[in-house]
Amino acid sequence: MPPRQDEQSSPRRLGATTAALIVVASMVGTGVFTTTGLLVRSTGSPPAVLIVWLVGGLLALCGALAYGELSAALPRSGGEYQLLSRIYHPAVGFVAGWLSLVVGFSAPIAATSLAFGRYLTAIAPAADPFWAAMILLAVLATLHAAHVTIGGRVQNVLVIAKVTLILFVIVGGFVRGRPERILGESAPALLDTIASAPFAIGLILVSFAYSGWNGAVYLAGEVRRPATTLPLALVSGTTIVILLYLGLNAVFLSAAPAEMLSGVVEISHVATTRLFGEGLGAVLSGVIALALVSSASAMTMTGPRVYQTMGEDYPRLRILSRRTEQGGPLAAIALQTLFAMVMIVTATFEALLTYIGFTLALSAALTVVGVVVLRWREPELTRPYRTWGYPLTPIMFTALSAWMIVHALIERPLIALAGLVTALCGLGLYLLAGPPDRCFTHRDS
Repeated sequence: MPPRQDEQSSPRRLGATTAALIVVASMVGTGVFTTTGLLVRSTGSPPAVLIVWLVGGLLALCGALAYGELSAALPRSGGEYQLLSRIYHPAVGFVAGWLSLVVGFSAPIAATSLAFGRYLTAIAPAADPFWAAMILLAVLATLHAAHVTIGGRVQNVLVIAKVTLILFVIVGGFVRGRPERILGESAPALLDTIASAPFAIGLILVSFAYSGWNGAVYLAGEVRRPATTLPLALVSGTTIVILLYLGLNAVFLSAAPAEMLSGVVEISHVATTRLFGEGLGAVLSGVIALALVSSASAMTMTGPRVYQTMGEDYPRLRILSRRTEQGGPLAAIALQTLFAMVMIVTATFEALLTYIGFTLALSAALTVVGVVVLRWREPELTRPYRTWGYPLTPIMFTALSAWMIVHALIERPLIALAGLVTALCGLGLYLLAGPPDRCFTHRDS
């Protein structure tokens, strides 16, 4: 089947460097700068906190390996929406697209913007965190709606600056921190902590921090040479972030006693102030606030490609496929920004993190299982890249995701219920949207 006109109108402007940096930028954001204090409070164990970051990283890497195969074989923008529509049924893909709008992007953008406001207030007490978050959303939406190429260049500069900052903190922290604060717990006590419900809930929070490992998939239709670029970007970007996260969290935990870090959201501010003093700590907190801008920018750039693709497929949603002259999906960006602003007004920070982690685990697990389904159903499909470690890799990802989901249902039933209700709302919207005018079959690949 020849490409549709609306698909031809999205030229492949983005290269391998931008794709890999989008993965890094999408991941390194609110979670790593805000989650560790919550983990210390729930587990009470600094070594367990580092282990949950390691397990979360391995989970993300398994997902990236699986997504690499799917995105190389089916290189169209839209992320889980287009993959699940293709693998299972358009209704499943539509619900995934709805979850991407509400949970995958709008909620994390809201959480990131709130964290940006908090860090800004830490160094400029006169600033209002609410209005700082709102202004950030408006500026980023305008930038990415106006021009795809300029938005991509700005994104690259922001993420390179962010990684440089993290490396500075890691090196300085290892010199000035006290590693003995991380050690000392007996092996049996540590194993008990790892097997506990708080550890599973902590893994959900960490999953939010790692969310974005699939960032390049959402731009698959705009990436040059997707068959090789996408798997490389997914795997290399995820591996870089795992190493950065482990180093950064080791520094946080060595910077201050556990009781001083417990429950603290602005943990980077506390840690850098303890390590480098009030003056330099305040400067670094300001740079961290700018680093959060990079994360929000990456999600503002990638998320609307999902709703744009849905607009291309569903006549009643066609307005979402409209682009500006320079390629920005204007209506899709505006819709996502509106949802994010509503969440800033209505949700608390920690509830947002749990809601995001639980709901995204459902969608990502179903997509990773799709690697197995598609190999069984369509063995003849051209696969430029095959998942390393198959079938162990998708099995590990699915098993860990199921463990998190079960514990979330037990420990946070109301938040988990909110995630399930969100998915059911997506199913209702699918019925209202009417049938797609695209055939999601192997002949359409």
